[in-house]
Amino acid sequence: MGKAPRHRWTFAPRFRARSFGWRSAPAVKRVREAVTEIRRAARKDPVLGAEGAALFLEKVSPAIEQVDSSSGSIGTAVNRAIEALVPIIAGAPAEEDTRDVWLDRLWRAFLADEIPYLESLGEFWGELCVTPERASSWADNLLPWLRANWTRPGNRYYQGTDACLSCLVAAGRFEEVLEVLELDPHRRHLYYGVQALAGLGRVDDALEYARNSRGTFGAAGSRRSVLELCETILLEAGRNEEAYEMLALAASFRSTRLATYRAILAKYPDRDPAEVLTDLVAQTPGKEGSWFATARRHGHLELALDLARRSTCDPRTLSRAARDHLLSEPEFALECSVLFLHWVAKGEGYQIELGEVQAARDFALQAAEALGRSEEVLARFREIAPRDRSERALVRVALASLLR
Repeated sequence: MGKAPRHRWTFAPRFRARSFGWRSAPAVKRVREAVTEIRRAARKDPVLGAEGAALFLEKVSPAIEQVDSSSGSIGTAVNRAIEALVPIIAGAPAEEDTRDVWLDRLWRAFLADEIPYLESLGEFWGELCVTPERASSWADNLLPWLRANWTRPGNRYYQGTDACLSCLVAAGRFEEVLEVLELDPHRRHLYYGVQALAGLGRVDDALEYARNSRGTFGAAGSRRSVLELCETILLEAGRNEEAYEMLALAASFRSTRLATYRAILAKYPDRDPAEVLTDLVAQTPGKEGSWFATARRHGHLELALDLARRSTCDPRTLSRAARDHLLSEPEFALECSVLFLHWVAKGEGYQIELGEVQAARDFALQAAEALGRSEEVLARFREIAPRDRSERALVRVALASLLR
C-alpha cells in the first residue's frame, strides 16, 4: 500500500499549540473525541487511521501545555489515547518508507515533550517498529546513549531509556537486555528483564527476577504491570492453575468491581465464575456488599443477597435491582427492597431522598403481594422502623402510614 490519502481531520484544528486553557475537562473531552475519530477512520482505511494517530500524537502535547494536570485526568486521557493508538499505527499495512516517516515524526514529538505527556510512548517503541530489523536498528542508535548515562557518575535521566529497552526486546536481543539492566543504578526497569528472561524460555527465572527486584511481584517502574506480564508468561507456558493462584486476582485489578471480575473471566474462561467471584470477595473483607452489583449482573442472585446482608451495600444499587427484577424475580426484588430500607435506616447512602425510600417501600409491597407475603413484609417493616437512624428519619416517615 502507498501513503495515506489526504484527509481533513476534525480533531486537527482543535489541537493547535496552547489551544486549551487551564481547565482539564474540555481537553479530556477533545482527546477522547480525537481517538474515536481516528478509530473510526482506521476501520475503513488502516493506513489513514495510522496517519491520523501519528498526527494526533504530534499535536497533543503542545495543545494541552497550559492545562491544569493536578487532578491527573488529562494525563490519564493521553496515556489511554497512546494505548489505543499504538496498535493502529503498528498494525497498519504501510510501506516501509511511510513507517519510517511516522517513527521520525513521533520521535521528534517525543523528544520535544516537556511536561511530559508522551512519556509512555517510549514503552511501545519496539511495537511501533513492527519488524525485528527496524527495532534492532533503533536499539543500535539508542544503546550507546543509555550505556553512557548509566555508567557515568551522577547519571541523569535519559529520555530514550524505555524506547531502547523495548526495541532490544522486540529485536530478540534478550541477553543484551539483561546485560544493560545490570548497569541500571535505580533498578526501575524490571519489566524488560522479565520479558527478556521469558523470551529466552526461562519462565521460572523470569518470575524470580520479578520477585527479587521489587518484592513479591511488587510495583514496576513501567506503567505496564509486571504482575500482568508474569501472569501472561505463566498462561502462555500452560501453567494456568499456577497463574490463577499466584497472580490472577492482583494482576486483574480494574477501576470497578465488575470490570475486575470480567477481566479474570476473560483470561480464565474455564474457571467457574461463581468460584472466581467468591475468591474476589475474600480479598476484600468487610466490603462484601460492594460486590453485590457484580454478582447480580452475572445472575448470582442468592450470592448477591448474601453479600448485601454481610456488609454495607449502596442503597441506590439495591433499589435499582428491586425495580429491574420486580416482575421477573419478585422474591429477589423483595429482599433488595427490604435491604435498601435496612441500610438507609443505618444511616448509609449519600443524600437519600424521601421519594427514593418510598419507591423502595412500594417495590417491596408489590413484590410481597405477588408472592402472597404481605403480612410478613409488614412485620419486617415494624422491625426496621424503630431502629431508623437515617437523616430526617426517612424510613420511619415512609413507613408510618403502613404501621399505624
